Amino acid sequence: MKKIILTGATGLIGRCLVNEFFKAKYPVIAIVRDYFSAKTILPRQVEFIEWDYKSSKINLDLLENSYSVIHLAGAGVFAKRWNQAYKKEIYSSRIESTKSLLKIISKLDSKPESFICSSAVGYYGNRGDEVLTEESVPGNDFLAKVCVDWEKEASKATDLGMRWVSIRTGIVLSRKGGALKKMLTPFNFFIGGPLGSGNQWFPWIHIKDIVGIYKFSVENKKCDGPINAAAPENITMKNFAKELGKILKRPSLFSVPEFLLKIAVGEAASDIISSQRINSQKLVQLGYKFQFPNLNTALYDLLSSD
Repeated sequence: MKKIILTGATGLIGRCLVNEFFKAKYPVIAIVRDYFSAKTILPRQVEFIEWDYKSSKINLDLLENSYSVIHLAGAGVFAKRWNQAYKKEIYSSRIESTKSLLKIISKLDSKPESFICSSAVGYYGNRGDEVLTEESVPGNDFLAKVCVDWEKEASKATDLGMRWVSIRTGIVLSRKGGALKKMLTPFNFFIGGPLGSGNQWFPWIHIKDIVGIYKFSVENKKCDGPINAAAPENITMKNFAKELGKILKRPSLFSVPEFLLKIAVGEAASDIISSQRINSQKLVQLGYKFQFPNLNTALYDLLSSD
Protein backbone atom coordinates (compact mmCIF):
# COMPACT_ATOMS: atom_id res chain seq x y z
CA MET A 1 0.00 0.00 0.00
CA LYS A 2 1.31 3.45 -0.94
CA LYS A 3 1.07 5.44 2.27
CA ILE A 4 0.65 9.23 1.96
CA ILE A 5 1.89 11.65 4.62
CA LEU A 6 -0.07 14.90 4.54
CA THR A 7 0.38 18.20 6.38
CA GLY A 8 -2.31 20.86 6.24
CA ALA A 9 -4.91 18.09 6.02
CA THR A 10 -7.64 20.13 7.73
CA GLY A 11 -7.44 22.98 5.19
CA LEU A 12 -9.63 23.41 2.11
CA ILE A 13 -7.35 21.49 -0.27
CA GLY A 14 -6.19 19.04 2.39
CA ARG A 15 -9.70 17.85 3.29
CA CYS A 16 -10.50 17.19 -0.36
CA LEU A 17 -7.17 15.43 -0.89
CA VAL A 18 -7.82 13.07 2.03
CA ASN A 19 -11.12 12.00 0.45
CA GLU A 20 -9.52 11.65 -2.99
CA PHE A 21 -6.71 9.44 -1.70
CA PHE A 22 -9.14 7.27 0.23
CA LYS A 23 -11.15 6.73 -2.96
CA ALA A 24 -7.93 5.58 -4.63
CA LYS A 25 -7.19 3.21 -1.70
CA TYR A 26 -4.17 5.14 -0.41
CA PRO A 27 -3.73 5.09 3.39
CA VAL A 28 -3.33 8.65 4.73
CA ILE A 29 -1.42 9.81 7.78
CA ALA A 30 -2.18 13.43 8.66
CA ILE A 31 0.40 15.50 10.49
CA VAL A 32 -1.61 17.99 12.56
CA ARG A 33 -1.05 20.54 15.30
CA ASP A 34 -4.24 19.71 17.22
CA TYR A 35 -5.21 16.04 17.29
CA PHE A 36 -8.64 16.51 18.87
CA SER A 37 -9.66 19.29 16.51
CA ALA A 38 -8.47 17.33 13.45
CA LYS A 39 -10.48 14.28 14.55
CA THR A 40 -13.69 16.31 14.28
CA ILE A 41 -12.84 17.45 10.73
CA LEU A 42 -11.28 14.43 9.00
CA PRO A 43 -12.65 10.91 8.36
CA ARG A 44 -12.09 8.33 11.08
CA GLN A 45 -9.92 6.22 8.74
CA VAL A 46 -7.17 8.86 8.92
CA GLU A 47 -4.22 8.11 11.17
CA PHE A 48 -2.85 11.16 12.98
CA ILE A 49 0.54 12.42 14.09
CA GLU A 50 0.45 15.46 16.36
CA TRP A 51 3.37 17.79 15.60
CA ASP A 52 4.32 21.45 15.80
CA TYR A 53 7.03 22.52 13.35
CA LYS A 54 8.69 24.50 16.16
CA SER A 55 9.34 21.19 17.91
CA SER A 56 11.37 18.30 16.55
CA LYS A 57 9.44 15.68 18.55
CA ILE A 58 7.60 13.27 16.26
CA ASN A 59 6.95 9.53 15.97
CA LEU A 60 9.37 8.48 13.23
CA ASP A 61 8.03 4.91 13.11
CA LEU A 62 4.72 6.11 11.64
CA LEU A 63 6.57 7.93 8.85
CA GLU A 64 8.63 4.94 7.77
CA ASN A 65 7.79 3.24 4.45
CA SER A 66 5.66 6.12 3.20
CA TYR A 67 5.34 6.65 -0.54
CA SER A 68 4.95 10.44 -0.69
CA VAL A 69 4.91 13.46 1.59
CA ILE A 70 2.54 16.29 0.65
CA HIS A 71 3.26 19.50 2.52
CA LEU A 72 0.36 21.99 2.52
CA ALA A 73 0.65 23.51 5.98
CA GLY A 74 0.98 27.27 6.43
CA ALA A 75 -0.80 30.19 8.06
CA GLY A 76 -3.63 31.58 5.92
CA VAL A 77 -2.18 34.39 3.79
CA PHE A 78 -5.32 36.53 3.95
CA ALA A 79 -6.73 35.13 7.20
CA LYS A 80 -5.71 38.22 9.19
CA ARG A 81 -4.78 41.82 8.55
CA TRP A 82 -1.05 41.98 7.89
CA ASN A 83 1.34 43.41 10.45
CA GLN A 84 4.97 42.52 11.06
CA ALA A 85 4.09 39.73 13.47
CA TYR A 86 1.59 38.07 11.13
CA LYS A 87 3.87 38.42 8.11
CA LYS A 88 6.53 36.64 10.15
CA GLU A 89 4.01 33.86 10.89
CA ILE A 90 3.10 33.53 7.19
CA TYR A 91 6.79 33.19 6.36
CA SER A 92 7.97 30.91 9.17
CA SER A 93 4.95 28.58 9.02
CA ARG A 94 6.03 27.72 5.47
CA ILE A 95 9.81 28.00 5.33
CA GLU A 96 10.65 26.79 8.83
CA SER A 97 8.08 23.97 8.73
CA THR A 98 9.52 22.74 5.42
CA LYS A 99 13.04 22.87 6.80
CA SER A 100 11.98 21.02 9.95
CA LEU A 101 9.97 18.40 8.03
CA LEU A 102 12.89 17.57 5.74
CA LYS A 103 15.17 17.28 8.74
CA ILE A 104 12.81 14.69 10.18
CA ILE A 105 12.61 12.82 6.85
CA SER A 106 16.41 12.71 6.71
CA LYS A 107 16.35 10.47 9.81
CA LEU A 108 14.13 7.84 8.18
CA ASP A 109 15.64 4.53 7.13
CA SER A 110 13.32 4.43 4.12
CA LYS A 111 12.81 7.80 2.37
CA PRO A 112 9.58 8.60 0.51
CA GLU A 113 9.70 8.60 -3.29
CA SER A 114 8.48 12.20 -3.53
CA PHE A 115 8.11 15.44 -1.61
CA ILE A 116 5.20 17.47 -3.03
CA CYS A 117 5.11 20.97 -1.57
CA SER A 118 2.56 23.73 -1.93
CA SER A 119 3.56 27.07 -3.43
CA ALA A 120 1.59 29.84 -5.15
CA VAL A 121 1.41 32.00 -8.26
CA GLY A 122 2.33 34.79 -5.85
CA TYR A 123 5.87 33.66 -6.74
CA TYR A 124 5.67 35.96 -9.77
CA GLY A 125 4.42 39.13 -8.08
CA ASN A 126 2.38 41.68 -10.04
CA ARG A 127 3.32 41.17 -13.71
CA GLY A 128 0.66 42.90 -15.81
CA ASP A 129 0.12 41.20 -19.20
CA GLU A 130 3.35 39.15 -19.18
CA VAL A 131 2.78 35.45 -19.88
CA LEU A 132 4.32 33.52 -16.99
CA THR A 133 5.91 30.08 -17.26
CA GLU A 134 7.82 28.15 -14.63
CA GLU A 135 11.03 29.67 -16.03
CA SER A 136 9.86 33.28 -15.50
CA VAL A 137 11.82 35.26 -12.91
CA PRO A 138 10.18 35.78 -9.52
CA GLY A 139 8.61 39.00 -8.29
CA ASN A 140 10.08 41.18 -5.57
CA ASP A 141 7.22 41.71 -3.11
CA PHE A 142 6.59 39.97 0.22
CA LEU A 143 4.59 37.01 -1.09
CA ALA A 144 7.07 36.45 -3.90
CA LYS A 145 9.88 36.23 -1.35
CA VAL A 146 7.84 33.76 0.72
CA CYS A 147 7.34 31.53 -2.33
CA VAL A 148 10.95 31.79 -3.50
CA ASP A 149 12.34 30.84 -0.09
CA TRP A 150 9.68 28.14 0.36
CA GLU A 151 10.59 26.47 -2.92
CA LYS A 152 14.29 26.77 -2.13
CA GLU A 153 13.79 24.81 1.10
CA ALA A 154 11.47 22.27 -0.57
CA SER A 155 13.99 21.63 -3.34
CA LYS A 156 16.43 20.29 -0.74
CA ALA A 157 14.33 17.11 -0.80
CA THR A 158 16.44 16.16 -3.83
CA ASP A 159 19.50 16.01 -1.54
CA LEU A 160 17.73 13.19 0.27
CA GLY A 161 17.10 11.30 -2.97
CA MET A 162 13.45 12.30 -3.29
CA ARG A 163 11.62 13.72 -6.27
CA TRP A 164 10.61 17.31 -5.52
CA VAL A 165 7.57 19.17 -6.85
CA SER A 166 6.35 22.65 -5.86
CA ILE A 167 2.76 23.38 -6.95
CA ARG A 168 2.37 27.08 -7.79
CA THR A 169 -1.34 27.26 -7.08
CA GLY A 170 -3.72 29.84 -8.53
CA ILE A 171 -6.89 31.13 -6.86
CA VAL A 172 -8.76 28.00 -5.80
CA LEU A 173 -12.50 28.11 -6.51
CA SER A 174 -14.73 26.27 -4.07
CA ARG A 175 -18.06 26.92 -2.40
CA LYS A 176 -16.63 25.59 0.86
CA GLY A 177 -14.02 28.29 1.34
CA GLY A 178 -11.50 30.64 -0.25
CA ALA A 179 -12.06 33.54 -2.64
CA LEU A 180 -15.27 32.37 -4.32
CA LYS A 181 -17.16 31.94 -1.06
CA LYS A 182 -16.24 35.50 -0.05
CA MET A 183 -17.23 36.92 -3.44
CA LEU A 184 -20.68 35.32 -3.38
CA THR A 185 -21.97 37.55 -0.56
CA PRO A 186 -21.91 40.91 -2.39
CA PHE A 187 -23.34 39.29 -5.52
CA ASN A 188 -26.18 37.80 -3.50
CA PHE A 189 -26.97 41.35 -2.32
CA PHE A 190 -26.81 42.67 -5.91
CA ILE A 191 -23.64 44.70 -5.25
CA GLY A 192 -21.07 42.36 -6.82
CA GLY A 193 -18.31 43.32 -9.20
CA PRO A 194 -14.57 43.14 -9.85
CA LEU A 195 -11.83 44.00 -7.36
CA GLY A 196 -9.52 46.83 -8.40
CA SER A 197 -9.52 47.99 -12.01
CA GLY A 198 -10.70 44.59 -13.20
CA ASN A 199 -8.06 44.57 -15.94
CA GLN A 200 -5.68 42.35 -13.99
CA TRP A 201 -5.36 38.67 -14.92
CA PHE A 202 -7.07 36.32 -12.50
CA PRO A 203 -5.35 32.87 -12.33
CA TRP A 204 -8.16 30.60 -11.14
CA ILE A 205 -8.46 26.83 -10.68
CA HIS A 206 -11.37 24.55 -9.71
CA ILE A 207 -10.94 22.72 -6.40
CA LYS A 208 -11.32 19.36 -8.18
CA ASP A 209 -8.43 20.22 -10.50
CA ILE A 210 -5.99 21.31 -7.80
CA VAL A 211 -6.76 18.09 -5.93
CA GLY A 212 -6.29 16.18 -9.18
CA ILE A 213 -2.95 17.90 -9.80
CA TYR A 214 -1.61 16.89 -6.39
CA LYS A 215 -2.65 13.28 -6.95
CA PHE A 216 -1.19 13.40 -10.48
CA SER A 217 2.10 14.74 -9.07
CA VAL A 218 2.29 11.84 -6.64
CA GLU A 219 1.60 9.22 -9.30
CA ASN A 220 3.49 10.67 -12.29
CA LYS A 221 7.24 10.44 -11.75
CA LYS A 222 7.88 12.83 -14.63
CA CYS A 223 6.50 15.67 -12.48
CA ASP A 224 9.49 17.54 -11.18
CA GLY A 225 10.34 21.00 -9.85
CA PRO A 226 7.92 23.94 -9.97
CA ILE A 227 4.58 23.46 -11.72
CA ASN A 228 2.03 26.17 -12.52
CA ALA A 229 -1.40 25.06 -11.33
CA ALA A 230 -3.95 27.42 -12.86
CA ALA A 231 -6.65 26.70 -15.44
CA PRO A 232 -5.50 27.06 -19.07
CA GLU A 233 -8.19 29.67 -19.79
CA ASN A 234 -6.68 33.08 -18.98
CA ILE A 235 -9.30 35.56 -17.83
CA THR A 236 -9.31 39.05 -16.33
CA MET A 237 -10.91 39.89 -13.00
CA LYS A 238 -13.54 41.97 -14.82
CA ASN A 239 -14.54 39.02 -16.99
CA PHE A 240 -14.44 36.66 -14.03
CA ALA A 241 -16.89 38.89 -12.12
CA LYS A 242 -19.07 39.22 -15.22
CA GLU A 243 -19.21 35.42 -15.64
CA LEU A 244 -19.95 34.94 -11.95
CA GLY A 245 -22.80 37.46 -12.14
CA LYS A 246 -24.16 35.73 -15.22
CA ILE A 247 -24.25 32.33 -13.49
CA LEU A 248 -25.86 33.85 -10.37
CA LYS A 249 -28.24 36.00 -12.45
CA ARG A 250 -26.91 39.08 -10.69
CA PRO A 251 -25.35 42.29 -12.05
CA SER A 252 -21.59 42.83 -11.96
CA LEU A 253 -21.48 46.61 -11.72
CA PHE A 254 -19.90 47.61 -8.43
CA SER A 255 -16.11 47.48 -8.62
CA VAL A 256 -14.08 47.77 -5.41
CA PRO A 257 -11.28 50.31 -5.91
CA GLU A 258 -7.82 49.62 -4.51
CA PHE A 259 -8.01 52.40 -1.91
CA LEU A 260 -11.10 50.79 -0.34
CA LEU A 261 -9.38 47.40 -0.31
CA LYS A 262 -6.43 48.99 1.50
CA ILE A 263 -8.80 50.40 4.12
CA ALA A 264 -10.38 46.96 4.53
CA VAL A 265 -7.33 44.66 4.49
CA GLY A 266 -4.28 46.93 4.60
CA GLU A 267 -1.00 46.04 2.87
CA ALA A 268 -2.38 42.78 1.45
CA ALA A 269 -4.64 44.75 -0.92
CA SER A 270 -1.94 45.11 -3.57
CA ASP A 271 -1.46 41.32 -3.61
CA ILE A 272 -5.19 40.63 -3.81
CA ILE A 273 -5.42 42.62 -7.05
CA SER A 274 -2.04 41.67 -8.54
CA SER A 275 -2.00 40.44 -12.14
CA GLN A 276 -0.60 37.04 -13.14
CA ARG A 277 -1.19 35.62 -16.61
CA ILE A 278 -0.25 32.01 -15.97
CA ASN A 279 0.81 29.50 -18.61
CA SER A 280 0.04 25.92 -17.52
CA GLN A 281 1.47 24.12 -20.55
CA LYS A 282 4.11 22.23 -18.56
CA LEU A 283 1.36 20.44 -16.66
CA VAL A 284 -0.60 19.71 -19.84
CA GLN A 285 2.51 18.38 -21.59
CA LEU A 286 3.15 16.06 -18.63
CA GLY A 287 -0.25 14.54 -19.33
CA TYR A 288 -2.63 16.17 -16.88
CA LYS A 289 -6.12 16.72 -18.32
CA PHE A 290 -8.04 19.55 -16.70
CA GLN A 291 -11.55 18.62 -15.63
CA PHE A 292 -12.55 22.29 -15.78
CA PRO A 293 -10.42 24.24 -18.29
CA ASN A 294 -13.27 26.70 -18.91
CA LEU A 295 -14.53 29.21 -16.31
CA ASN A 296 -18.20 28.96 -17.32
CA THR A 297 -18.32 25.19 -16.80
CA ALA A 298 -16.27 25.49 -13.59
CA LEU A 299 -18.61 28.05 -12.02
CA TYR A 300 -21.68 26.19 -13.19
CA ASP A 301 -20.39 23.01 -11.55
CA LEU A 302 -19.57 24.81 -8.29
CA LEU A 303 -22.70 26.91 -8.04
CA SER A 304 -25.22 24.32 -9.16
CA SER A 305 -24.02 21.65 -6.73
CA ASP A 306 -24.62 21.32 -3.01
